Amino acid sequence: QVHLVESGGGLVQAGGSLRLSCTASGRTFSSYAMGWFRAAPGKEREFVAGTSRSGGVAYYADSVKGRFIISRDNAENTAYLQMNSLKPEDTAVYYCAAPLSSFTLATTVRQMDFWGKGTLVTVSS
Repeated sequence: QVHLVESGGGLVQAGGSLRLSCTASGRTFSSYAMGWFRAAPGKEREFVAGTSRSGGVAYYADSVKGRFIISRDNAENTAYLQMNSLKPEDTAVYYCAAPLSSFTLATTVRQMDFWGKGTLVTVSS
């Protein structure tokens, strides 16, 4: 079992930055890949970024590539999402997630078995 808790959301102006954190407990943190997803108002949850167990491999949605950076600190059981150059269309509830299976990377909602409750990011224009 994995328990995930996000933090760091808030209100920011367009062009600004935020860093989200996801603290995990339960299974050994370094034994599973991690992902960030988001759900904008009225839209389905979508993939944002994913990282491998070691953090050595990262993958991004085209919409955030070059602006967001995913990382993890296995000693602290925490994953991060650094969000730069934020746009109003980045407004969403952001979720961290983890798979039960030993994927190198997990980038789809279907692959994920554990989810945090989410943190709201609002970008004003």
